[in-house]
Amino acid sequence: MSEPTAAEPTAAAAAAHESPGLAAELRAFATFGARTLEGRLVSGGHCVPTFSNEFWTSKQREGHSLHEISYRACFKPSLPAFFIERLSRPGDRVLDPFMGRGTTPLEAVLRGRVPCGNDINPLAAMLVRPRLTPPTLAAVVARIDALELAYDGPLDDDMLVFFHPDTLRELCALRAKFVAAEAAGGLDAVDAWIRMVAVNRLTGHSTGFFSVYTLPPNQAASAKAQRKINEKRHQTPPRRDVRDILKKKSKALLADVSPMWRAASDALAARAVLATGPASAMPMLPTGSVQLVVTSPPFLDVVQYSDDNWLRCWFCGIDPKSVPITMARSVATWSAAMREVFGELHRVVQPGGHVAFEVGEVRRGTVKLEEAVVPAAVAAGFLPELVMLNEQQFTKTANCWGVDNNKAGTNSNRIVVLRRP
Repeated sequence: MSEPTAAEPTAAAAAAHESPGLAAELRAFATFGARTLEGRLVSGGHCVPTFSNEFWTSKQREGHSLHEISYRACFKPSLPAFFIERLSRPGDRVLDPFMGRGTTPLEAVLRGRVPCGNDINPLAAMLVRPRLTPPTLAAVVARIDALELAYDGPLDDDMLVFFHPDTLRELCALRAKFVAAEAAGGLDAVDAWIRMVAVNRLTGHSTGFFSVYTLPPNQAASAKAQRKINEKRHQTPPRRDVRDILKKKSKALLADVSPMWRAASDALAARAVLATGPASAMPMLPTGSVQLVVTSPPFLDVVQYSDDNWLRCWFCGIDPKSVPITMARSVATWSAAMREVFGELHRVVQPGGHVAFEVGEVRRGTVKLEEAVVPAAVAAGFLPELVMLNEQQFTKTANCWGVDNNKAGTNSNRIVVLRRP
């Protein structure tokens, strides 16, 4: 950010493109005790007002129980909720073209909107769809009890550094069942739910996971790294009760699901659009059909999604090397990729609709991607209304890696709010 010179756009010019209701609310926002700080972002010849405060809670697990699925670099449910409530109405389509674990589509359906999502990784749809129309706990438990978990095939030595042999045999049986069903035409709702739960219980650092103690569940260690962890901790993979873990996690995920919500969500989910493919080409969405986009794209090459998800991909029969995730090493390359995305978003967002595009500080704060977002979005035809800087303390995950708040890593949510004229 910088102050404008005489040749640069003025603050008055920036204010002319503000969303009056949202800007006024941000100026007066004091829910968590602090007043909003205002500034300006000047980028690519455009001057955009900025608003800095804590706009939603930093508490862990403050959202609906269905959100409790781990995924690397996902944002809190309170972020999409903030924009869904203010920039859309019940029945509107809300889209995330980089949906990951599906926080935006799920929060959309929880708030009476039509959920839409896309991701280049087929794993994403497997994580999202079962939670839009979740089965009953009774149906899940009955199916788990009926599972055939016998497997007499070979066991991979790399997998045995994570799992007890008996646990691995049961996981291989589950994997074979789901991969075969997918190849034969797809899983029914209950099996899709169980697969989703199993994917999220594969590895972690408590007895609630199938594995021995390892990295947090949103990222899988390599087999080589896990061997070092096992040696350092003098540990061997313990026997885990696969059925019991599946039941416990299902019960926790379904804790907040009510019969009344099921009836409403089924109607919305029937209109859902979930796709696998690049965010720059989403033909499944008609032109001008989306009211709001809330998304967060990959931040340069900061997060190695293919490495983090290799074990989940194995379980689902996906080759992670075949998934062309955007991993730009330079801001210029990243900007070029985002220009293509904004071109497609301009097509699918209806006139008057909005995009909330969340990026973060990367490379120890030396790169602020919102400065690249503004010119890329403008080139596609969007009007930049404002930038929100949501400043918060680090969460437990960041602290467990020894990262101090405001010293390293992503210190804030940085959201560029755009309008489709």
